[in-house]
Amino acid sequence: MKIHEKYINRCIQLSKNGLVAAMPNPSVGAVIVFEDKIIGEGYTSAYGGNHAEVNAINSVIDKSLLSKSTIYVSLEPCSHFGKTPPCCDLIIKFKIPNVVVGTVDPNIKVTGNGIKKLMEAGANVTVGILENECKESNKRFFTFHKKKRPYIILKWAESMDGFIAPSTKENKKPVWITNQYSRQLVHKWRSEEHAILVGTQTVIDDNPKLDVRDWTGKNPIRIVLDQNNRIPKESLIFDKCAKTLLINSEIIYFNENIAFQITKYLFDNSIQSVIIEGGSQTLQTFIDSNLWDEARIFKGRVTFKNGVKAPTFKGDFKNSTKINNDELLIYSNND
Repeated sequence: MKIHEKYINRCIQLSKNGLVAAMPNPSVGAVIVFEDKIIGEGYTSAYGGNHAEVNAINSVIDKSLLSKSTIYVSLEPCSHFGKTPPCCDLIIKFKIPNVVVGTVDPNIKVTGNGIKKLMEAGANVTVGILENECKESNKRFFTFHKKKRPYIILKWAESMDGFIAPSTKENKKPVWITNQYSRQLVHKWRSEEHAILVGTQTVIDDNPKLDVRDWTGKNPIRIVLDQNNRIPKESLIFDKCAKTLLINSEIIYFNENIAFQITKYLFDNSIQSVIIEGGSQTLQTFIDSNLWDEARIFKGRVTFKNGVKAPTFKGDFKNSTKINNDELLIYSNND
């Protein structure tokens, strides 16, 4: 592996540690190298805290080495004042002579300005190392700024005969199609996204909590569609374990282009990613509007013979995984 790729790859690894907490900022990894030895590294702190470059510089014990080192970052250092000062200024302050950048920041406040500022200060800047991998590591951030909407993941479980729910059931709780390991994986996914979204009928029928109780992590913001405010106030989505946003007829027009309006509302509320878990009508609405990036579909071993049909869609098949007796299929939308 080439030397630049080696350290940018380490930056990508580090960036995963700050993924959810950093939102709506990107999660970036930074590595400082002196004579082919890592002397400092860091990743983006929770939103409002230090960026990766600051944490990496702070971790260097002997600051005199910085003026003879190279700093690697998975995303272009910021050049503007936000919650924190520009990272470029700190790199310039310590006279770090070499800066290697994975990819340019898509945020209009940065986009090339950080690179320009560093070069004007005399730094030797290299750009585009493992660029695709760096973009993939911050796909939510890139989608948010380039497409002006959250990164959208569709998720559902369906029976062997293609239903996501039976036609009738006795209690207001989910009818499980998948095993406990698949359900735990879903809770892990929830912990990795900014928000989770469901429709009215899902809440009325299942009374879900939409939290991460089977995983250690932060609960996502709960987004619930409720056109006419039909959801009972005692529903579990109104407990205090996570923030809940209701989208009703006062917020969007439910008789026209619902998916587009929802994504605009989420973008305006700085929500960077959302996992949509149902029901079938809500999922199909986003599919029909071609507003989705990934689909994660569980195939269970149960059969219902009749009930609520699973959504229909076309996507690029990526891979499949066996989880005990369940099968997980992953698709992407490259349109």
